Amino acid sequence: MKLMRIGAPGQERPAILHEDGTRRDLSSVVEDITGAALTAAGLWRIGEVDPLSLPVLDPEARVGPCIGRVGKIMCIGLNYADHAAEAGMDLPEEPILFMKATSAICGPNDPLIIPKGSTATDWEVELGVVIGKTARYVDEAEAMEHVAGYCLVNDVSERDFQQKRSGQWVKGKSADSFGPLGPWMVTRDEIADPQALPMWLEVDGHRYQDGSTATMVFGVAHLVSYLSQFMTLEPGDVIFTGTPPGVGMGQKPDPVYLRPGQTLRLGIEGLGEQCQTTVPWDAV
Repeated sequence: MKLMRIGAPGQERPAILHEDGTRRDLSSVVEDITGAALTAAGLWRIGEVDPLSLPVLDPEARVGPCIGRVGKIMCIGLNYADHAAEAGMDLPEEPILFMKATSAICGPNDPLIIPKGSTATDWEVELGVVIGKTARYVDEAEAMEHVAGYCLVNDVSERDFQQKRSGQWVKGKSADSFGPLGPWMVTRDEIADPQALPMWLEVDGHRYQDGSTATMVFGVAHLVSYLSQFMTLEPGDVIFTGTPPGVGMGQKPDPVYLRPGQTLRLGIEGLGEQCQTTVPWDAV
């Protein structure tokens, strides 16, 4: 199943994307696409409904973030071997963890806001893993049972805030609009192998990132298990699993960063595409 949220910010309605391309209103089935709907019981309830029996939503309506009321966003740094090489850094012996504020979440096609004082806003196409079952001290062999599905995410980053302003990476990761989710969440059963998904990102038509989840250092099962050793993962939590090479920071001979008026397009096979236009902080 492909689950979506459709409508203006704060007024999104839960929806399922039918195979004919129509967005069908799930409001009569679930309140929203949040933790409760993402459990095994919640997904079973949605799966029992004939989408053709549901009302069709306006095809021109805004697509919201595919998950509502996210509890936490956990992110993994330097999780692609080729990206670590691009950054000139050694591969980590264990996953590098940081968090992104949930206030950064936005729709997949919402404006990307360049923060006040930013000179180094960057892009990162990533696979998002959505938790569907509480995970606490989970073995890797059982980890995938705790995954509800997957979505496309853009881990937008301000590199100067991240690297030159002292302390944790989170301050360079959490500005408004720095966490587009969607357009939809695909349930786990529809992705045969999350470690074999082509992914790409373009800025103004130029392809900067063209990679695959196959080059992850730590795969999805390992990440779910690893995170669960340090914190409880709950239904509706999202893991940003890292990015392949081609970020602006890694361009040679000089880094390339975003400026207002540019257009980003990005996608992962089976998980749809996003399109964002950059705007200055004082234009919204």
